[in-house]
Amino acid sequence: MSTIIKATAVAVAAGLGLVTLSACGGSDSGKNSADPADSKTVTLVSHDSWAVSKNVLKDFEKRSGYKVTVLKDGDAGEAVNKAILSKDNPQGDVLFGVDNTLLSRALDNGLFQPYEAKGLDRVGTEYQLDKGKHRVTPIDTGNICVNYDKKYFADHKLTPPASFDDLAKPAYKNLLVTENVSTSSPGLGFLLGSAAQYGDHGNGWQGYWKKLKANGVKVVDGWEQAYNEEFSGSAGGRKAGGDRPLVVSYASSPPAEAIYSDPQPKTAPTGVATGTCFRQTEFAGLLSNAKNEKGGKALLDFLIAKEFQQDMPLNMFVDPVTKDAALPADYAKYDVKVDAPKTMAPKKIADNRDAWVKSWTSLVLK
Repeated sequence: MSTIIKATAVAVAAGLGLVTLSACGGSDSGKNSADPADSKTVTLVSHDSWAVSKNVLKDFEKRSGYKVTVLKDGDAGEAVNKAILSKDNPQGDVLFGVDNTLLSRALDNGLFQPYEAKGLDRVGTEYQLDKGKHRVTPIDTGNICVNYDKKYFADHKLTPPASFDDLAKPAYKNLLVTENVSTSSPGLGFLLGSAAQYGDHGNGWQGYWKKLKANGVKVVDGWEQAYNEEFSGSAGGRKAGGDRPLVVSYASSPPAEAIYSDPQPKTAPTGVATGTCFRQTEFAGLLSNAKNEKGGKALLDFLIAKEFQQDMPLNMFVDPVTKDAALPADYAKYDVKVDAPKTMAPKKIADNRDAWVKSWTSLVLK
């Protein structure tokens, strides 16, 4: 999963009038939408969690004259790998969903061609990780953080953890569930956050994970299992009998949990340990050898336009990256502010990701 609670968002998309187009795969998909003869079609390749309001997409199509086709290629890692393998004859014109943990892999493989999107000056400089080269455009941002079950901590008269350090304390023994870093984007983000916090030498993040293991951290394959089965604070977790009141998820999980409740509560039933957060930013780029470059550029302009940026929070549960985008009222009501999330340069991630995952697997799973 690439960003936020989008699995939940996609599950209710039909009821909210969202567009979540499925992939048209293989040779049986009919006419190739990216064919030069069909220049009024522009193709967006994305991970599975893409969603947009129908009226917003129709407005872009009406104004631009382009019909948008969306091809979904699994999770973010799968989508990037497939795009690299097919870069000489890409499936589409624009790839959406490359995040900062995967960015260097995409750039090093020449996946994108430069394009400075119109309105880029409205995007926060902290999100422009390829500034000056413009091979990718920042589209959304969010934070991977530990969530907690408010009721559990109230019932047990226990203060919820607030930091990485807290999670290793005896008071929170056997309470945390996280995701496998080799199979899960939030799991990897949590590992990177710990590396940013404790360093990557000596007894840094490895020493920290030894403490977490000794404190009973539970590891499952992915976010869906962790959040909707193991976590006692989610609607799915309560139904499944989940008994872990701490889970690695997202800062936008509480808004999603509250907004999809019926009736909506005054406050979200879950909270965020804001000292455990790692910033995740997603990008889109014009694919090298895109058949409809003009349409692809128009689509990139649209993705950072105010209309789309303000549409994202309730569809994909991510935050806008443009300074002029206002959060929808429902989202803002439950939004959790993270003032100082951990970050890491894409090059450092690229240089260490594989070795860290291997080391983490040996340390935590064996």
